[in-house]
Amino acid sequence: MRAFEGNQLQDLMDALQERGYTLIAPTRRDGAIVYDEVDGVRDLPAGWTDDQSPGTYRLKRRDDSAFFGYNVGPHSWKRFLFPPSDRLWSAELEGQLFQIHPQPPDEKRYAYIGMRACELAAVTVQDRVLLDGEHQDPAYQERRSRAFFVAVECRQAAPTCFCASMGTGPAIESENDLHHYDLSLAEVVDGGRHFFLVQGASERGEKVLTDMTLREASSDEVEVDKSTALEMTSDLPVEGWRESLLGALEDPRWSEIEERCLACGNCTLTCPTCFCVDVEDSTDLGGTHTERWRHWDSCFNTDHSYLHGGSVRVSTESRYRQWLTHKLATWVDQFDTTGCVGCGRCIVWCPVGIDIREEANRFHKKTEETR
Repeated sequence: MRAFEGNQLQDLMDALQERGYTLIAPTRRDGAIVYDEVDGVRDLPAGWTDDQSPGTYRLKRRDDSAFFGYNVGPHSWKRFLFPPSDRLWSAELEGQLFQIHPQPPDEKRYAYIGMRACELAAVTVQDRVLLDGEHQDPAYQERRSRAFFVAVECRQAAPTCFCASMGTGPAIESENDLHHYDLSLAEVVDGGRHFFLVQGASERGEKVLTDMTLREASSDEVEVDKSTALEMTSDLPVEGWRESLLGALEDPRWSEIEERCLACGNCTLTCPTCFCVDVEDSTDLGGTHTERWRHWDSCFNTDHSYLHGGSVRVSTESRYRQWLTHKLATWVDQFDTTGCVGCGRCIVWCPVGIDIREEANRFHKKTEETR
């Protein structure tokens, strides 16, 4: 196990930049910790953390200067690998015909710093959806192939976190098929000490570490790391969610959820795995230039299920049922995994605090009682 001091984190960021990577990392903005392009450690949310609960998110000061002492915020890394808006192609009128110009790929190479275990798992789920099927998404494939992942161990858990139940965390484990990364960091702030334990998980990750001055971690530092490691336990019966949800499609509980749900789509926008999109064509007023764009969509939008003559899912009840049953049940049939990694974002950023765990467990309990 190797280590470096907390003030050497900039050395790691410099090493990545010198290798041509643009840095994407957590930063504090608009009352939240979000992911964005940064220049160095001065942009990180040092000394800040957050309070999260259903429908509530607030920033507050920490008692120390930890760089990564927070839970996940409203952003996921999906917004960089699978952007909210993506131009697919443009076309220009040349004579009597339009000449189509494919969208050139983004040539930048990005290093994503601060990925938690649940977020690594979310990227793997997106890989299964967008890369592993019969049809691959070329734009996602291009971005994904150039991505450099710097994972960071969790040191705290919000009441909304349930990655332990989903098998996606909280620890970053190289043997976990859902965790693919280049470097992993464990930040330790203990009394007057502030250091990182670091491990390389890929050839290019190890090469980056050769640009840094590292030392062997002492047994004391390893023990301190173990004592500060996050412990999260949960008894959510996730193994039975699929069967209980698919067996409750006509349950009156869906109508009760409809009374609370605003169909705002926040849960799908903050979710790190949702992949629904809409395609939109736009043409200038002169009729000489047109573009085709892909935008994130949500199954809570009425137009999402529109077929000729109207929408298939006209009620909020039917749209919420579609979201929950797909996320936890039929997603398994499609991709051999659930669409949930237990990050809790859909709970925190739901304006009325609907809890996916509570609703899934209600249906599961009903199923158990009727057996």
